[in-house]
Amino acid sequence: MSTKKIILIVVVLLVLIGIGVGTVLRSQASVTPVATGKANRQELLSIVSGTGQIKPKTYVNIGATAFGRITHLNVKEGDHVKKGAVLATVESVQPQATVAAQQATIASSKTDVNSYVAAEQTAVANISQAQADLEQKKFDYIRAKSLYDEKLIAKQDYDAKKAALDVSAATLQQRQAALAQARAQTDSQRGHVNQAVASQRANYDSLDKTISRAPFDGLVTNVPVREGETMVVGIQNAEGSTLMTLADMSVITAEVKVDETDIVNIALGQTADVTVDALPGRTFKGRVTQVGDQALLRTTGVATSQSTTGTEEAKDFKVVVTLDVEPNQDDLRPGLSTTAKITTAHKPDTLTIPIQALVQRDPVAEKELAKNAGKPASTNTTATPSNVKPKLIQGVYVLSTANKKVRANFVPVSTGITGATDIEVLSGLNAGDQIVTGRYKVLRSLKSGTLVKIDNSVEVTPTS
Repeated sequence: MSTKKIILIVVVLLVLIGIGVGTVLRSQASVTPVATGKANRQELLSIVSGTGQIKPKTYVNIGATAFGRITHLNVKEGDHVKKGAVLATVESVQPQATVAAQQATIASSKTDVNSYVAAEQTAVANISQAQADLEQKKFDYIRAKSLYDEKLIAKQDYDAKKAALDVSAATLQQRQAALAQARAQTDSQRGHVNQAVASQRANYDSLDKTISRAPFDGLVTNVPVREGETMVVGIQNAEGSTLMTLADMSVITAEVKVDETDIVNIALGQTADVTVDALPGRTFKGRVTQVGDQALLRTTGVATSQSTTGTEEAKDFKVVVTLDVEPNQDDLRPGLSTTAKITTAHKPDTLTIPIQALVQRDPVAEKELAKNAGKPASTNTTATPSNVKPKLIQGVYVLSTANKKVRANFVPVSTGITGATDIEVLSGLNAGDQIVTGRYKVLRSLKSGTLVKIDNSVEVTPTS
């Protein structure tokens, strides 16, 4: 074989190889690289997060109940106190003097009662004497009348006996009236004693208000006053009107704010994991015990019903999580910043896909594209009017292989609960189906029937 023929054959082969490579390159240029994933069954948790602070379930601002100077302040911030413990005392010279004076009045009134009781007893004795005297006068009158009837005594003696009887009867009535008067005076004086005792109870109450006691077992969280300062009564939240704040730490809660888009998923009894910024590495279990009904403005925390200006700013709702912890834990203090992750739904074995795989498309248009292998039809006799918006539904692109070609086809799906990175699929897919999960730019413009190739390499973001 001559050298010319060999060169000609080599040139022809190179041309054929070039044509083949060009064809392959052109075909690959029309193939879209996509990242893929699979629909699989797994445990799925739907979690809503909220931030807030640790708060006791019950706390009270102990205010001043008596005007005066603080003579003793028995506690400081951070102290644990028992119910009934004396927290502070205010000067009590005047209340004590009032109690002492009233006590003397009561004693004097009781002495008067005793004297009136003695007068009653004297009146009773006088009545007994008058009754005996009346009986004697009756006997004398009966004998005198008998003798007078027999003409044995003079009429003068008879009249004297009769007059003595009448005087004795009158004396008895007088002494009975004196007894009634003595009893009335005794009852009146007893009334004065009861009145004085009632006034004394009010005096004791005024004296007791100079002593502040703990209404329940709790933790002293704030003491804004000092010993020697003067307390003021009746001015709420004014300086000098609050002695201290006492928190009942037997039940500890986390009061958090949840975004308005998530509050519909929150319900009483749902479990939560609570973390405290000041206690890294520790997680406290709890349950939702209160879900607020009032929307709160995010910037001010004021309820929308109390806001005087209309606004479209973001809103939150208050949610209270009661922690499952031992009471009176020293490391959990009111006001500590906290984050609560509330489990709103739990599916132990459900079909899931990555959230980013979901797209919204017009199913009619996607079906038409799939028929034309990803290319729009040249003619469309049933075109939708331009002023009518297509009805979009959610779905995913599922990979299918035919004749060694891989295409992505739109499949509508219905979804359930949403997790951190995955979402539940209720219908439309089966476990193991391979779907397009990215990249975002590709998914945004991907159409049914498009030729694709799998490229799950890590996307490198160009740096300037």
